[in-house]
Amino acid sequence: MDYLLLGLGVALMLEGLLYALAPGLVEQLLEALRALPQEQRRMLGLGAIALGLALTWLAMQLGF
Repeated sequence: MDYLLLGLGVALMLEGLLYALAPGLVEQLLEALRALPQEQRRMLGLGAIALGLALTWLAMQLGF
């Protein structure tokens, strides 16, 4: 449970930092995502899940 809260906290900090530092860039990114077909957005989401899982596994193996 501790790792879940830690991961959620880090994700929220990074997202908040992005919105605070570059709100215009976030809007451009959302417009670009809207222009992609639904299947490509789904594949991007699955890729992000796989990358996050791999990074989490790596961090656990390294003892973080």
